[in-house]
Amino acid sequence: MNDYKIIVTSAFGIESVVKRELYKLGYGDVPAVNGTFEFSGSALDVARCNMFLRSADRVMIKLAEFECKDFDTLFDNVNKIEWGDYLSIDGQFIVNGKCVDSTLFGVSACQSIIKKAIIVKLTKKYNVRTFSESAERYKINFAIINDVCSIYLDTSGDGLHKRGYRDIVGEASIKETLAAAIIQLSVYNQDKDFADLFCGSGTFPIEAALYATRRAPGMNRKFDYEFWQSFPNVRDKAQEEADEMVRRDIKPRIFGFDIDKRAIQQSIRHAEQAGVRDLIHFQCADQKDFSSRKAYGVICTNPPYGERLSNEKEVFELMKSLSVTYSNLQDWSLYLITSFQDLEKAFGRKADKNRKLFNGRIECRLYQFLGRKPNK
Repeated sequence: MNDYKIIVTSAFGIESVVKRELYKLGYGDVPAVNGTFEFSGSALDVARCNMFLRSADRVMIKLAEFECKDFDTLFDNVNKIEWGDYLSIDGQFIVNGKCVDSTLFGVSACQSIIKKAIIVKLTKKYNVRTFSESAERYKINFAIINDVCSIYLDTSGDGLHKRGYRDIVGEASIKETLAAAIIQLSVYNQDKDFADLFCGSGTFPIEAALYATRRAPGMNRKFDYEFWQSFPNVRDKAQEEADEMVRRDIKPRIFGFDIDKRAIQQSIRHAEQAGVRDLIHFQCADQKDFSSRKAYGVICTNPPYGERLSNEKEVFELMKSLSVTYSNLQDWSLYLITSFQDLEKAFGRKADKNRKLFNGRIECRLYQFLGRKPNK
């Protein structure tokens, strides 16, 4: 079991970022199809993708793909998979999935059929009638799209956005993976100042610190594949590679500001748990008081909007105030994600670029205002 069909999934709008990350990891020019990337690799490649990918959602192994228009076909093809090569006798296996534009459209019915097919196969493998499902977890995903069914085994377990450092999450907080993608879409590098003027639980500054010092996002968490009895022990090798990549000599200038004192306390706690507290200056302050004598800095921020402010008038006034702050930072670039549709009206100018993204299930826009380029 050294060769796998590895599947990496991406959120809408950031596929190009994940593609670039895969290329830098050495997996070539992998095309994206409906937000997924597929390539062949080893168990170590599974571990490396989980360890190093900053913006991807999950890393899975594809076990089968087949045309499917009825429950018998679904059962027979799932039953053909050698589940005993993956699942232990006491393993807990959870089946989830989706049906899109297909003859089979009942997700719960498909879940039942798939689980039954797995149990029948494991019954023959282990010669038992009942399974305790009390040990390690196996998340089995299926997708039936246009009458083609794909079966996956999720090696990540919890989504890759769960780095392990954030245990207190505020309202409409940005996902770690999305924050990392926005930072990589920006012009930020370790030599530039970085600021978040509405830092909330600290995600943007922490992800900027991880990125600047080349700390792998999966260094401080566990993945489901590590607990599988049948899977090679490859975590240590990936961890060793991650440890060697860290640039401890780099001391970036990263700032996190928020008007809420409790948010700053949360940010400090999360930065400590991420191991980057000494790299970030957190301060309880209003965004309108921010200024800098340093040129060519970068602001990445997720201002309060929607359910976090009571009405659109408040949002408009906040965005208008932010535009004044930014107007005094002519050399800085601003990357602002929001669901507020009148952002450009509040700013009194068009963004240089914008793209549609989703923060969880909230449809947003990433507005990019570019500062002046440094003289060569």
